[in-house]
Amino acid sequence: MLFQLLAPFAHDFILFNLFRYITFRTGGAMATSLLICFVFGPAIIRWLKSKQGEGQPIRDDGPETHFKKKGTPTMGGLMILVSVVISTVLWMDMSNLYTWAVLFVTMGFGLVGFLDDYNKLTKRSTKGVPGKIRLAIQAVISALAVYSIASAAAPESASGLAIPFVKDYMLPLGAFFIPFAVFVIVGAANAVNLTDGLDGLATVPVIIVALCFIVISYLAGNFVFANYLQLHHVPGAGELAVFCGSLVGACLGFLWFNAPPAQVFMGDTGSLALGSALGTVSVIVKHELVLAIVGGLFVAETLSVIIQVASFKLTGKRVFKMAPIHHHFEKLGWSEPTVVIRFWIIACILGLIGLSTLKLR
Repeated sequence: MLFQLLAPFAHDFILFNLFRYITFRTGGAMATSLLICFVFGPAIIRWLKSKQGEGQPIRDDGPETHFKKKGTPTMGGLMILVSVVISTVLWMDMSNLYTWAVLFVTMGFGLVGFLDDYNKLTKRSTKGVPGKIRLAIQAVISALAVYSIASAAAPESASGLAIPFVKDYMLPLGAFFIPFAVFVIVGAANAVNLTDGLDGLATVPVIIVALCFIVISYLAGNFVFANYLQLHHVPGAGELAVFCGSLVGACLGFLWFNAPPAQVFMGDTGSLALGSALGTVSVIVKHELVLAIVGGLFVAETLSVIIQVASFKLTGKRVFKMAPIHHHFEKLGWSEPTVVIRFWIIACILGLIGLSTLKLR
């Protein structure tokens, strides 16, 4: 919005020239979403607590230390969504289709998560919307967004899959691109959702992945940098750096209240929205496989659940003491802060590895 309002006057007022730069607007979006969380966060938490009573239901079979969290409100993702939407719209180029596509997915998945959280609260159960229904809605939202993204992309790369560490080649997926991209978005959303089981555990890895995609989006959207690094140039993708900046600021602001001991949980409202946002950005900038690297922690959490379920159904035995894997380490005796901080370190390492793919080709 500010880009359309102020950038045209850059020749008359030199200060307005700043709004033409993606880097400046990314910083502005980050600061705005952070400020919104800080200012309105306490009021949102008080409102959620007044409406929810006993707060998020706690799993009966979970680690014993989690029972002391009873009464902590959930749906804190509303704080993230509000700050992301406001800051993105304020600082984005409103003519950019990609940013609107990401906002559509983020809000759509956030709504699905909200309904899931609402069901859990009203039924006082850890089970919300039935899984098949939830996945079906997510798939429809993703398919609509992917179709619009593919329609806006250059024909030579619209249905291609870039391979990390390989230059000048895209694997042509053809008609399989839309199902693949839908799988990426839905998978990313639910992977972040599975990771969100401890105070602050999912928030910092999301920040790390979003920071990585600020860099990737900016480079992929800039013809000169993309050509130098031999990346696949995606015209208009640079604007996604503004969106990712708003994600970073919102998550930092939310972490202030979500740090152990958490005053609020993001719930499915936040985790599904954040994961779907990252998945959609990766699809647009043609770095879906890099998302699996920088977001490797989310992948590991998801695989631990798949392995656990498959093993129990096939052999009647469990591989882990409890899944997702962060609960396994709690059962081994690790304290919650130890699990969280060590997983953060792993996320940082994976982020650096993912960024290295930009140069090692």
